[in-house]
Amino acid sequence: MKISYLELSNSIKNNNGLVLVLKALDKAITYITVLFYLGLLVYAGFQIPVSGSTLLYRSIVIPGISFAFVSYYRKRTSSPRPYEVYGFQPALDKDTVGKSFPSRHVFSIFMVGITFFQVSIPLGVLILVLGVALAIIRVVGGVHFIKDVVAGALIAIIIGVICFWVFVAFLDFLCYHFNRSILMENTYEEECKKSYCRTI
Repeated sequence: MKISYLELSNSIKNNNGLVLVLKALDKAITYITVLFYLGLLVYAGFQIPVSGSTLLYRSIVIPGISFAFVSYYRKRTSSPRPYEVYGFQPALDKDTVGKSFPSRHVFSIFMVGITFFQVSIPLGVLILVLGVALAIIRVVGGVHFIKDVVAGALIAIIIGVICFWVFVAFLDFLCYHFNRSILMENTYEEECKKSYCRTI
């Protein structure tokens, strides 16, 4: 495995065009994913008057908490990266020590893709395809082991399935009653105002 990583790294670094492509795609996929996610949050915000705020809550809370969990686990375990283990300069610009397992980039893009399944399956699939491409780039670029990117993807999928489709009913129940209580309170205030106006 050591020879494979060294040979792969050297062959890529000897091709300046390929290095530029890998760096560009790595950045582009990351930024595109961030824009997609922000767009989803904006869309969810506009849906509050129509279908309530549960979509926005789910789209922020579930990815946010799981991202914090993955970050904490990476920091605690601090698994070494390929270029630390095998002593080579990666094709991608990276000098972080440890924090290799699992890949947070891959976890994040897969989590965004799973989150998109709430509103658009085609967009969710598109983002997952971009996630596969990013996983390959991170491995070929020498900043992650295969196990790192596979684990990142699987953790996102498992958390997404459990949280979005198992606990979603519970979250919907809480948010529905919260919004209903606010609506009833506003309706009560309006009725009180009308009753007061009739008395005078």
